[in-house]
Amino acid sequence: MKDKVVVCAYHNVGYRCLEELLRQGADVRLVFSHEDSPGEEIWFQSVRALAARHGIPCITSSINDTENLAMLADLAPDFLLSFYYRNMITPQVLSLATRGALNLHGSYLPRYRGRVPVNWAVIKGERATGATLHYMVEKPDAGEIVDQEQVEIAFEDTAFDVFNKVTEAAVTVLRRSWPQLVAGTAARIPMDLTAGNYCRGRKPEDGRIDWNMSAVEIYNLVRGVTHPYPGAFTTLQGKKLLVWQACPVEGTGEPGRVLSTQPLRVGTGSGVLELRRLQLEGAAEFDAADFVQTTPCAGTLLT
Repeated sequence: MKDKVVVCAYHNVGYRCLEELLRQGADVRLVFSHEDSPGEEIWFQSVRALAARHGIPCITSSINDTENLAMLADLAPDFLLSFYYRNMITPQVLSLATRGALNLHGSYLPRYRGRVPVNWAVIKGERATGATLHYMVEKPDAGEIVDQEQVEIAFEDTAFDVFNKVTEAAVTVLRRSWPQLVAGTAARIPMDLTAGNYCRGRKPEDGRIDWNMSAVEIYNLVRGVTHPYPGAFTTLQGKKLLVWQACPVEGTGEPGRVLSTQPLRVGTGSGVLELRRLQLEGAAEFDAADFVQTTPCAGTLLT
């Protein structure tokens, strides 16, 4: 008899990993997912739609709710698997999976435990990250590691580029690990939390540019929160100005001061940042060359 599996999944990682489990013939009895947030740009694939196509019940209330806990107890799953599920799962729920509860995290653990690990890795200028399958315990992203796959972060990569790489790495890890989990031969490597770090979630306001930072640091912020994320921003003459694309260049100048408009370059705490795509709040997005034709900004101070 096949192991009974319950999956908690959302976003592209959730979709692709559920798809891989089904490809391998896993007996997925139930899926927990989320309602899409009306304030979020929905650019990713629908776990709910995938479950529906395979005739698998999909619930969008929290797996921790009392009625769901009772249903899970009756189902008595062998495995509980979490792929980009946004709720912390309680120890009471985790204990219901008789053969283990596992999570696929979007970083090379123990680095970047916690929220939005891909965005944080890009913002911090990391050169690599990855995907890690690990057992879930009460502490987030802290249980024993089963398998992980590393990916490169190129200097020009945006968070979206890296997220796509991490998604492929997640599928690779699950493809290798699922047969071993079923067979009972999968690794259980203790995680050394002292060798890693924990990151909080990010809000749109966290995208505000501090021009006293270096040009490279600001560039990392820009590429870490550019489309499809909320974007890095500054203030131009009292209006919010989104910076969707930029590049650090050599030079010096007062932090935040527009040094030239062709090309559009701004001083920082160290080096100069060339702005390449911009958008005043409520207006269209433009290449910098077109932006400066309609928005005088020579010599102004961005704040």
